[in-house]
Amino acid sequence: MSAKAYSEQELRTLVDAFTQPVLVVDGGGIVSVANAGYARLLGLPVEQVEGRSFLDFVQPEDRSRMADRFQRVATGAPLDGRPQLYKIFSVQGATGELYVQANPLRLEGGRFALLLSCMVRAERPRELVVAERLVDTSAGLVSARSEEGVRRVALAGLEDAGFRARLLRWEGTRWLARDGVSLPADTHLALEALSDGRPVFGGADQAQPTHAYLPVGGPQSEVLWVAGPWVAPRHGSVLTLFAKVVGAALADAHLQADGARSRWEVEAVAEMARFVAQPVPPPPETFLARVAELLQARAVALHVTSGQGQGEVPRLAAHVGLEEGSDRATGVLLAASLREDGGVLSSESQGRALEALSQGRFGSGTAARLTRGGECVGVVQALRAKERPFDERDARLLATLAELLVTLLEQRRLRAESARQLTETRLLLDLARTTSGVLETASILDVASDFLVHLLDVSNCFILLYDEQAKVLRGAAASAAHRDLFRTVVVPLDSDDLAARVALERKPIAVEDLTSASTSVSAVLIDRLGEKALLGLPLTSREELIGVVLVDDVRGPRPFGPELIDLAEATCGQLALSIANARLYESLWASYAELAATRAEMVKRERFAALGELSAIVAHEVRNPLGVIFNAVATLRRIMKPGGDTAMLLDIVAEESDRLNRMVSDLLDFTRPRNPVLQPEDLLRVLQDAFDAARAQAATERPVHVSVEVEPGLTAVPMDRRQIRQALFNVAVNAIQAMPQGGEVRVRARRDTHGGREQLRIDVVDGGPGIPAELLHRVFEPFFTTKAQGTGLGLAVVKRILEEHRGEIAVESAPGRGTTFTFWLPLTQPQSLS
Repeated sequence: MSAKAYSEQELRTLVDAFTQPVLVVDGGGIVSVANAGYARLLGLPVEQVEGRSFLDFVQPEDRSRMADRFQRVATGAPLDGRPQLYKIFSVQGATGELYVQANPLRLEGGRFALLLSCMVRAERPRELVVAERLVDTSAGLVSARSEEGVRRVALAGLEDAGFRARLLRWEGTRWLARDGVSLPADTHLALEALSDGRPVFGGADQAQPTHAYLPVGGPQSEVLWVAGPWVAPRHGSVLTLFAKVVGAALADAHLQADGARSRWEVEAVAEMARFVAQPVPPPPETFLARVAELLQARAVALHVTSGQGQGEVPRLAAHVGLEEGSDRATGVLLAASLREDGGVLSSESQGRALEALSQGRFGSGTAARLTRGGECVGVVQALRAKERPFDERDARLLATLAELLVTLLEQRRLRAESARQLTETRLLLDLARTTSGVLETASILDVASDFLVHLLDVSNCFILLYDEQAKVLRGAAASAAHRDLFRTVVVPLDSDDLAARVALERKPIAVEDLTSASTSVSAVLIDRLGEKALLGLPLTSREELIGVVLVDDVRGPRPFGPELIDLAEATCGQLALSIANARLYESLWASYAELAATRAEMVKRERFAALGELSAIVAHEVRNPLGVIFNAVATLRRIMKPGGDTAMLLDIVAEESDRLNRMVSDLLDFTRPRNPVLQPEDLLRVLQDAFDAARAQAATERPVHVSVEVEPGLTAVPMDRRQIRQALFNVAVNAIQAMPQGGEVRVRARRDTHGGREQLRIDVVDGGPGIPAELLHRVFEPFFTTKAQGTGLGLAVVKRILEEHRGEIAVESAPGRGTTFTFWLPLTQPQSLS
């Protein structure tokens, strides 16, 4: 070590005098001074070099050794004094090798330092650099974790060594470039290299070889195409060795991938098995979603068969990932998968078909057949884009998952069958409870119709009852959607309709496809409901025909199996027994009702007879004094010629006497027995007479307009003209008096169905204040009135007249919206009811 102690300025002067790279490092390894040559070598300004550790500019692989050597020198340990060789790197990424000679220095203050003189090593031969690069790349292949990683590292290493390189794969009939670029023109040399297992050089149009084909081997038939100025037969052994290293790395990565794939497949299958074995089996869509996730597929589809024939084409039952219109692509692999055991892969032509049918979404597929008991029950298939084709491992995994899918479908089928049987049992119990607790035929039929729809899983149910007198089947009930429509259906027993055949043959008849069947069926049902399949069942009790049950399916043709028909027959037997019991009950109830009605009529007649006798006595005793009062009032007016209060009092006596006389007349009308004599009458004339008379009597402050509308064809209606006129008159008087400020009374007469038969309906509508809801039910009670001058017998007389005509009257009203009285009179009845 020199005894001179250098200052920083002296060091800088010393260092700057050198043209080669020189620097001074203090005892802590920090660059104190560096000259321009060293800074230029690093590609940095001097200011960014000084003040940093000299190890920052050494290759990472050499830092530990250099740090240890520096410490030894600083502590005075004896070392080899020869120049040291190490690598440095510049900020541009370039590396270089330096010979460094270290000389110790003493700084002011007694500090230790090293003067490092550097000499750049001359450039090595190109062959050696290339060989080292290939060796470094070979070392890097060990850390590649996948086949694609090995290929990527190998190509990058060749390019770093100055070559252009591609990987070509032989597929039995053609070469494919891994990177998707165009193939070389002389690929026949690649096939020669692959066949002979040796490098083959190309570039026949040049004086020296321009490229070489190096067989890689590995799990796939691959060849390295290498081009560059260094390619020559004398270097073939180096390139061949590198290709073999690449092949070995590919084989090792493939082996590791296979092992990892196998472990993953076992775990995936075990996880799917646990998924299938849940207490409640998941839906197929959930299973397919798991399959899509495992196979990284864009879509997974399940096709199933109904088990009706060997040549049946499976239908799409569930899917995930299919968009509208792309479901047609699932038919490409169906035929191939039905012929093969295990998984199948799409061919090149099938890939093109998938791409065309899915508008480019799919280009590769794999499918596996589902079998149960040796029979095909469906197909499961997975679809991907053409850029990520499936391989044999994917097909094998899908075939294994297909077995689990069969187990899942069978579990769901068994569970559904158990649920169906439980539902049927519950429904049968509900029907038994309902029919045992209901003794009305109509209610039983409505309940049974809805019940059979749920029990048999059909679209509609219709029940026809046999009319023995007319020899026809009449629509009696239907499931909720078509009850009103079906009640009008009549099927003659001598027709060729399916319902008539069921009634005559007393056995079930099924038509699986109505569009192609020759069996005659009611056109109303087919045209209105769009029926596709039909099943007819007889209703019998003790060998007696009660009716026919029809169940249909509008979803499509459907076979009615023996189990379903047996279940339907058992239900119809219970239904027939319930109907027979209900009819017995209804017959007994009708007898009791008739007896009660007869008794009530007798009591009513006795009451009216007593009331009539009393009314006659009262009328006789009251009208005699009334006659005297009328004569006295008339005489007083003639003699006295009264005015003022006297005239007012005489008017009051006359009005009250007249009211008393009308009350007596109404009482006599109400109690007087009368049997209507029915004759065809002109309805319009009767209406006009009644309302003209009412308008004349019930005069109001303002005029009331009456509009009468009669349906064409109702010119002659059987009635007792005098009585009906009286009834209309009473209602019309009330309507006019309800509008003292004037208004309109609308009268409309038309045919209408009421009580199961066609009748005459007359509506009288006024615009008055209406009747309060709490009083509406009392308007037909005798002696009930809300008028100050009323007797309360007018509407009671109307009700009695209509009852004697075997008709009805009803009233609807709401405060502020007027009142409507509705008359119903039979259009056909005997001319005399006496």
